[in-house]
Amino acid sequence: MSQNVMNSFTQAISADAIRTYVQRVYAWMVGGLLLTTASAVLVASSETLQAAIFGTPLVWVVMLAPLAMVFFLSARIDRMQPSTAAGTFIAYALTNGLSFGAIFLVYDLGSIFQVFFIAAGMYAAAAIFGFTTKRDLTGMGSFLFMGLIGLILASVVNIFLGSGILEFAVSVIGVLVFTGLTAFEMSKIKEQAIVMYAGEGLAHKRAILGALSLYLNFVNLFLYLLRLFGNRD
Repeated sequence: MSQNVMNSFTQAISADAIRTYVQRVYAWMVGGLLLTTASAVLVASSETLQAAIFGTPLVWVVMLAPLAMVFFLSARIDRMQPSTAAGTFIAYALTNGLSFGAIFLVYDLGSIFQVFFIAAGMYAAAAIFGFTTKRDLTGMGSFLFMGLIGLILASVVNIFLGSGILEFAVSVIGVLVFTGLTAFEMSKIKEQAIVMYAGEGLAHKRAILGALSLYLNFVNLFLYLLRLFGNRD
C-alpha cells in the first residue's frame, strides 16, 4: 500500500473509531498481561504447582499449548465466534503464565520489576511512534520479520552450542526486533480500525487478534531485556 493510499485510507476513519478500537485492543492486551502475571505469581508461590508442572510431563503441555493457541487464533479468527476468540485468548494468557512462573524462581524479584519498567518504557515509546507516525512502515515490517526468522534460527542453534556470546547477541537483536515490531504493529492496528464499521462481532475479534500481537511483542521484549539485565538468584 503506497503512502498516499494509506493516508487517504486512515483519514477515512473517524478519530472516534480509531480511539475506540485502539482502546479496545489495549484493554485486551493489558487484561492478558494481568492474567499472565497472576498465573505466574501463583505458580511461583506454590511448591505444589511447581512440582506438578516442572517435575512432570505436564511441562510440555504448558510450553506447547500457548503456541498452539496462537496458531489457532491467527488461522481461524474470522471463522470463530467472538466468545470463542475471547475464551481462547484468556486461556492462552493464563497458560502462558504457568510457564512464566519459572522466571520468579530464576531471577531476583527486584531485577524483574526493574526490567519490567524498562520494557514498559521502551514499549510505550515504540507504540506512540507507531501510532503517531505518518511514515509507511511496510518495508520496516518486512525487514523485522526477516530479523525474527533469523532470531529464531540463532536461538535454536545456540541450544546446541551453548555460547554465551551468541546468547548475548541474540538478546540484543531480540530487543531491537520486538521494539521495532511494536511500532509496526501499532501502525497496522490504527489502519485496521476500519473494522469498527463492519459490525461489533468482527471488531471484537480483530481487537483480540491485535491484542495478541501486542502482547507477544511486550512479553518477548521483556524476556530479552531480562536476559540482558536480570540478576539471577
